[in-house]
Amino acid sequence: MNHARLWIDGEWRDALAGTVAEVISPATGEVVGAYADAGVADGRQAVAAARLAFEGSAWSRSPKLRAATLLGLAQALEHVIEPMAADVSGCNGKLIGEARHEVAAGVSELTYYAGLARNIFGRVTELEPGLMSMLGREPLGVAAIIVPWNAPITLLVRSLAPALAAGCTCVVKGAGQTAAPTERFFRLLAQDKALPRGVVNLVFESGSAVAQQLVQDPDVDMISYTGSTPVGKKIMAAAASSLKRLNLELGGNAPVMVMPSADLRAAAAGIVRGALSHAGQVCVAASRVIAHRDIAQSFLHQITRCLQEHTVGMPHDSAARMGPLIAHASRRRILELQEQGGTGAVRHLACEVPRGLPAGGAFLTPGLVEVSDEASPLLREEVFGPLLSFMACDTEHDMVRAANRTSFGLAAGVWTGDLQQGQRMARALRSGTVWINAHMKLFAEIETGGYKESGLGRLHGIEGLEAFLQTKHVSWRLFDAAAAH
Repeated sequence: MNHARLWIDGEWRDALAGTVAEVISPATGEVVGAYADAGVADGRQAVAAARLAFEGSAWSRSPKLRAATLLGLAQALEHVIEPMAADVSGCNGKLIGEARHEVAAGVSELTYYAGLARNIFGRVTELEPGLMSMLGREPLGVAAIIVPWNAPITLLVRSLAPALAAGCTCVVKGAGQTAAPTERFFRLLAQDKALPRGVVNLVFESGSAVAQQLVQDPDVDMISYTGSTPVGKKIMAAAASSLKRLNLELGGNAPVMVMPSADLRAAAAGIVRGALSHAGQVCVAASRVIAHRDIAQSFLHQITRCLQEHTVGMPHDSAARMGPLIAHASRRRILELQEQGGTGAVRHLACEVPRGLPAGGAFLTPGLVEVSDEASPLLREEVFGPLLSFMACDTEHDMVRAANRTSFGLAAGVWTGDLQQGQRMARALRSGTVWINAHMKLFAEIETGGYKESGLGRLHGIEGLEAFLQTKHVSWRLFDAAAAH
């Protein structure tokens, strides 16, 4: 049974208090691992190591070293895709195919930022005769990266890779539920003998005390957090005292709109794939289906059939198209949300506990509820599970209005045979990402992030690197302009 340890100042260690927490399989309910359960003292040591490495090593001034580290890590990760995917799937219940895709995406992201590490440039200008100004780009400092359990490799790498490319040093707080794959990833990083000790540090915790300490620590210059909006708001409030930079990707409740010109069969299949990846436990998962009334009943039939065909099974079962939720508490929350559909809600397909699977697992079949009440929690809250809402609207304008009627703005989709219409609707949507005739297409090169209460800043792409850099102005005079005349 795996026992994941902390990595602080280049050394593997247990928590100072000796505390250990268990990892429970979401597919069986059995204990499948354990991890060193860090406390505030461990967090402080990790921050101190990162600060010392930032100020005392050549890391922040060595773009070639940073590029080599990231490229070497990408190559090492590529050689362990299968065992890494098995770790991810075993810890969080993700289908093994989905887990392989996640690890491969991590390889791509590391390779992309390895290239950018050697392409950080400023600019110089002569403001008046002999007076020069240089704008240099410098690493921000110590970055604390708080990673959730639902995609422990992808959501780690998309912050860690640009942070390291920029020249920052890091403290990563990994999710306890996925301690095994996170530790395996860090053991790959630890093999790099050229990496100065303390540049990257790893802690786990079962509670939130270490996370709070990282947010409040004056030696931490930035927080990169992926998770829920309520927690993001707490981080923002706690970070205000030190004016830390924040990069927050928070909750979502993605609307997907289906127009009369769309290929309804392709739309139904695409939306269901986008809704049920990792049992819907993805921040950009399709959640709210908004159909034009002209095709609403026909599309309702199509999507219900697709949902019914989505087989629930064990993560390593090749016939399964959806695995379990992360825990029984998550399953209970989805079932309760289904009961709170709102006035006039019609349940077309109920989320139910399936038969024939381990009783200790957190399995749930997909559900679809038609809603008309704008106050329905299915429209207002982040669902984060295999439960979709459905509503019909009369016009394109009404559909966009319904889509925007939320505090979230992370992702959205438009299914249409008219590209001009798709572009017009995309422009009107208050969302950081809009897919046309697709869903959940994410790439290392392309920025993602939220509008409104879905977050601050951007991840991936050039802007993902910019988040970990700051600009310094240096001015000097070349000569005495008056004497020159």
